[in-house]
Amino acid sequence: MHLGALAVFHPRERVPPGRLAALLGERVARIPAMRQRVRTTWLPPGGAAWAPDPAFEMSRHLHVHRLRRGTAMAAVAGELMAEPLDLDRPLWQLHLLTGLSEGRFAVLVKLHHAMADGLRTVELGLRLMDGRTDGGPARPEPADAPALDGAAGGAVRLARALGQAAETVAGSVGIATSVLSHVRLAALLPSAVDHARPSATARRLVLVRLDTRDVRRVRRLHGGTEHDVLLAVVTGAFRQWLTANDQCPERLGIRAFIPVSRRSRTTGPKRHNVLSGYLCDLPIEQPDPVTALRTVRTTMDRNKAAGFSRGPGAFPVLADRMPAPAQRLTVPLLRRAGPLLFDTTITNVPIPARPMTLAGAPLRHVYPIAPLAHGQALGIALSTYRESVHIGLHADDRAVPDLDRIADGIPAALAALSGSPA
Repeated sequence: MHLGALAVFHPRERVPPGRLAALLGERVARIPAMRQRVRTTWLPPGGAAWAPDPAFEMSRHLHVHRLRRGTAMAAVAGELMAEPLDLDRPLWQLHLLTGLSEGRFAVLVKLHHAMADGLRTVELGLRLMDGRTDGGPARPEPADAPALDGAAGGAVRLARALGQAAETVAGSVGIATSVLSHVRLAALLPSAVDHARPSATARRLVLVRLDTRDVRRVRRLHGGTEHDVLLAVVTGAFRQWLTANDQCPERLGIRAFIPVSRRSRTTGPKRHNVLSGYLCDLPIEQPDPVTALRTVRTTMDRNKAAGFSRGPGAFPVLADRMPAPAQRLTVPLLRRAGPLLFDTTITNVPIPARPMTLAGAPLRHVYPIAPLAHGQALGIALSTYRESVHIGLHADDRAVPDLDRIADGIPAALAALSGSPA
């Protein structure tokens, strides 16, 4: 359950790998969260907390690789993503990939999902860039309400606590009921995406880049958000992939988990993983790309209207509300039940559009990499940075051996939407 990002830099002149590694090491050392590991706690029983690692060594986490001529950057990144992280140490790695053509270099950031969600990964990545070693200005904290003293204050606080507890219980029951009601029977609608075996470690990464202007042109033509357009593009790529494999999309289903950030002023930038999500049945049965886009838009509008704290996709919220002992018992069971709820994850991670550099080298591309949940064979991550939409297709190679076909279908699906009449 680790996610990542592959950042590609185009220096104007060659930057020695030793200088890059030293610079990254210096900036990582200024981030306290990067020196913390998870330790178990006695109170609450079965709980866990972040604590400084007394045996922290940068060399265990920061690695330099020189790629041989002809070696594909994505192939190396996929192999590095397949290696599990040491759970007894800080849950991250940085891999500096050198030897790319035209003097380019890349940095693979690899973080456990317990340490970071997509937005947290961006926050940490920004602190590695030139001019952002302090992480930027702190977010303002919300003002506290005036305190009430005495018996009246105690009564008010008790009433608030009871009200919050009742709301939490009611909300949790609602989420749990919705989750159970959305469990699917494979006999009714088989999944189009094979689910990976728990022991699978073979990972493959394929990178796709789209022109941001093409995506925005489709949005202007047919409405919706850029995210709606990209979901429709992925839907079209899935349909082409199934058709090419002589399968009938009308008799299959693909349900995607769409992560949604719950970050706010009250959560602050220091919280590690603050996620909820939506479930979206992709309309792969729809041959008309514009109709598929409208269906996606309707589904996402309905999810947004309901909110991210309810519905079957809010199971991360339900897990957060469980006391630690209950989490220890139930989360492993829920994790194995993931394939009953969804087939793939499609996440969209926003990245600031301003120019960024590392050691003076301009950042040109940022490919996000989604984690593969237990039993899941495919994760798709999207990020828009300046002129490009970057897409990382991360898959279990044994369950999805023809990942290139899905990747090839993405620009074709976008072209189909661009050429369709409004």
